[in-house]
Amino acid sequence: MTFLDILNYVYAQPFRPFRIQMVGGRTFDVRHPEMIRVGNTTVHVFAPSPEDDRVYERVHLLGLSLIESIEYLDASVTREGS
Repeated sequence: MTFLDILNYVYAQPFRPFRIQMVGGRTFDVRHPEMIRVGNTTVHVFAPSPEDDRVYERVHLLGLSLIESIEYLDASVTREGS
């Protein structure tokens, strides 16, 4: 996976929520483009607070080489990652 692959999802018009699947099985749902920042070799995914989704509770640092796949979410998925 390259940073350009991720950027294609982040800057798609219109934006569509997507899920990042890691090699170890962990997933991260990106529901808004503000939830993610893409670097040359890493991705930062911001996890919102359960009490107020305007505030971020933590940041996950993902290595691009450990991302297995990305897929668009359908409207029925409601979790912010696992």
